[in-house]
Amino acid sequence: MGKILIVDDDLAIAQLISDALEDEGFSTVIKTDGRGAYDCISENVKDIDLITLDIMMPDISGIELCRFIRNTVDCPIVFVTAKGSSADAVEGFENGGDDYITKPFVVEEFVSRIKAHLRREKRGARDNEKDVIRVGDIEINVNSYEVFRKGELVSFSTREFQLLQYLMENAGKVLTREQIFNHVWDTEFGDIGTVAVNIKNIRDKLDPENRYIKTVWGVGYKFIK
Repeated sequence: MGKILIVDDDLAIAQLISDALEDEGFSTVIKTDGRGAYDCISENVKDIDLITLDIMMPDISGIELCRFIRNTVDCPIVFVTAKGSSADAVEGFENGGDDYITKPFVVEEFVSRIKAHLRREKRGARDNEKDVIRVGDIEINVNSYEVFRKGELVSFSTREFQLLQYLMENAGKVLTREQIFNHVWDTEFGDIGTVAVNIKNIRDKLDPENRYIKTVWGVGYKFIK
């Protein structure tokens, strides 16, 4: 089972998360401040499979820490926070988060979403039939999780990469938001609006001319060959 880093300055919440995950066989590490999390990630970068991250911490904010993590490790980042507005969620996704869970939460749903992220990671690691996918001047490597535009490397979060991969593998087909969410997030729980947020992030980074990812109004999205 995976090793999960829990970052939350509320020790009671962190312990609740830890107990729920360890009951399912996961190994967990708790850090109650951003600096401790920063050091833990730096020292154990290859051993961490997923990170849960609070936003409001006294020393380093979760958003700032998320940006550091994204430059260090590609594992899923799940925000677990009391900040529940849509703007807060968008900020979390735009800074590299893969999921956003608002406190208080249902423990069973929380564990289900964590499992889904880890399943998706393992599935992606096994899916090596096609190492490189190219469409136009965009190229992705499904083994290294690297994205290139006109030969230049572009930084992507894990979730953004998986969404782009799904679109490119199905280039020319219209994919509904539900299809994208079910395939990429691999869970029955969550906010389907995160699909649009991640599409926007991908466009901003990769497709500012909007040549490749087309919106099919009322349906979903299509990647143009």
